[in-house]
Amino acid sequence: MMKNQLAGLMKQAQAMQDNMKKAQDQLALIEVEGQSGAGLVKVVMTCKNDVKRVTIDPSLLADDKDMLEDLVAAAFNDAARKAEAASAEKMSGLTAGMQMPPGFQLPF
Repeated sequence: MMKNQLAGLMKQAQAMQDNMKKAQDQLALIEVEGQSGAGLVKVVMTCKNDVKRVTIDPSLLADDKDMLEDLVAAAFNDAARKAEAASAEKMSGLTAGMQMPPGFQLPF
C-alpha cells in the first residue's frame, strides 16, 4: 500500500512539474504594459520580465532629463507589478487545492 501511495505522489509531482513548465513557457508570451505620466511613457514587458518596448512621447524629449528618467522608471515599475500579478494569477491554477505555506511564492 505504501509503495502505491509513493508512486502516486511521484506521478502527481511529475505532472505538476510538467504543468509548471508549460505555465512558465506561456508566461514568456504574455505581455503587459506599464505607464506613467498619463501614458506619455510606456513600457511593454513579458511576465518573465523581458522588456520588449519603451515608448516615450516626443513632447517629453525637450523636457527635463531627470523627469524623463523618473517617468521611465515609474513605467517600468508599473509594468513589473502588472507582470507579477499576471504571473500570480496564471500560477494560482497550478496550486489550487494545495496547502502552501504563508508567503510561499513559486520561483517565477
